[in-house]
Amino acid sequence: MPIQMELSRIIISEINDQQVIYLKEVDGDRQFPIMIGIFEATSIHRRVKDFVPPRPLTHDLIVSIVERLGGELDSVIINDLKEGTYFANLRVKVDGELVSIDARPSDAIAVAVTSQPHLPIYVEEHVLEESEV
Repeated sequence: MPIQMELSRIIISEINDQQVIYLKEVDGDRQFPIMIGIFEATSIHRRVKDFVPPRPLTHDLIVSIVERLGGELDSVIINDLKEGTYFANLRVKVDGELVSIDARPSDAIAVAVTSQPHLPIYVEEHVLEESEV
């Protein structure tokens, strides 16, 4: 059963290639970090701070395409962890059917915070357990 999480921290470092975001359990105390790239970290940070770019950025484009094609962004689920790499799906409702689209967690979370209202973010229980090791 997936656990609902929320973005709790974004750490952007100008001297490292990898940035870090932390997800925290909505109804609990568990949290875990995900290493992401600078572009995704910056995009997520700008959206959390309500920055609206003068022109659409990549994650704005994704949201716009889904909506213009009649889909409805539903949620993000981080569903696996293999060899230190997280895997996620962006879930979209299309004609009443829930469609899962493979995505990097960083991109899926960037889309989640770009959407209005923000999309819920879920993590599979086994991923939380594996990330604690």
